[in-house]
Amino acid sequence: MKTVRQLFVVAMLVAPSSALAIDPPYQGQMERLSEILGSLYMLTPLCGDQTTDWRGQMAELIALDEPDEDRRARLAGAFNAGYEAYARFYRSCTPSAEVAIRRLLTEGDTLARDIHQRYAE
Repeated sequence: MKTVRQLFVVAMLVAPSSALAIDPPYQGQMERLSEILGSLYMLTPLCGDQTTDWRGQMAELIALDEPDEDRRARLAGAFNAGYEAYARFYRSCTPSAEVAIRRLLTEGDTLARDIHQRYAE
């Protein structure tokens, strides 16, 4: 019969050597915001808006959050997924693209404010 101490030693040997990072409570919101930025990066130039650098906004968001490599990859992946989702269906500015832009801007603004209000230092 194994003792508690023996089980603890076995568990420590089996456990990974480095602790797994824990996502911050706002990670899901950050991924959605990243997806929105990617969508806007794809859509807004189609409708003639060249004023906002959505890719630059994404880079700034990542720089300010200072995520580890895993989180950085997930944020970048969400940005790319947002871009690709709209690139499949839009080749030119349409009324539905303009509606999508307005909705994305509203949702992105709400998310950014919520993250800032709830989690900023």
